[in-house]
Amino acid sequence: MTWLGAVQAQDFDGAKWSIAQRVQKATDDEIEKAFAEGSILRTHVLRPTWHFVAPADIRWMLQLTAPRVNAAMAGYFRKYSLDEAVFRRSSRALASALRQAGQLTRKELRRALRGSRIDASGLRLVFILLRAELDGVICSGGRIGKQFTYALLDRRVPGSRVLSRAQALKELTMRYFTSRGPATVHDFAWWSGLTVADVRAGIEMIGDGLYREDANGTSYWTSEPTPQQKPERTAYLLPPYDEYLIAYRDRSAALHPSYSRKGIKAQFASTIVVGGQMVGTWRRTLTRKTAVITLSPFAELRSSDKHAILRAARSYGTFIGRALAIAS
Repeated sequence: MTWLGAVQAQDFDGAKWSIAQRVQKATDDEIEKAFAEGSILRTHVLRPTWHFVAPADIRWMLQLTAPRVNAAMAGYFRKYSLDEAVFRRSSRALASALRQAGQLTRKELRRALRGSRIDASGLRLVFILLRAELDGVICSGGRIGKQFTYALLDRRVPGSRVLSRAQALKELTMRYFTSRGPATVHDFAWWSGLTVADVRAGIEMIGDGLYREDANGTSYWTSEPTPQQKPERTAYLLPPYDEYLIAYRDRSAALHPSYSRKGIKAQFASTIVVGGQMVGTWRRTLTRKTAVITLSPFAELRSSDKHAILRAARSYGTFIGRALAIAS
């Protein structure tokens, strides 16, 4: 998690698979355990959506990016009559309830807010909890069955390093271009939610720690020179919103021109990637003991690519601990 900085995680099961494909032999149960213990946290940061982050990073990352998220959500806050006075009251009520209970579900937090005479009906609750996350009051707790809970951030993470805004900007910039480069200024601005001016300032602070590469009139930044050889034709079954695609504003490098129309529609779905290129989509159907993987390639695949995709599918079966069946 630390190397990646953050992993988009509104699709919880998919985000666990995203992490597993970037570490050695992690299983779904192991990542779920890490989440329950608080070794991985889930909160709203960077953009108005959930991300997995490391406990050591959550505070400085919130301090850097929460103001931009709050600004983006200001219209919704006004629409539901949520102002600073309401947020102060709601945060106090949430903190009080969580100090007593430790971890509470959304339904239980709604009840606690109502007990404090705060309207938490409908989407008001969603935005109250969102703001409490952005303010560093609450973050994810463990799960009770399939239900998510919230916990006090101060209890989940009793202490973490404090960074100035400049230090945080430099740190996030380096994390992004190290884990996702080569990428453009606008790619990082999209991913981080920061302004282009902030991104340029972050790059300038790093100086010689980043390499600039120009191609077709566009500048790309990376932490080390890009290898010139063609990528291996390794196959991956990526979940929805995987960082391989969602971390970039311009995703054309992963879309073969002949598949561009299909790919643009599919890029937020579960995607099949071979040799760095999106070649189709996939979906899973779970039974009690089996995972049925349905493959939908954009076009007929070469035999070697089919075998690579089957290996990727078997890896997914191992990750979730189920026997695998392939459908097409």
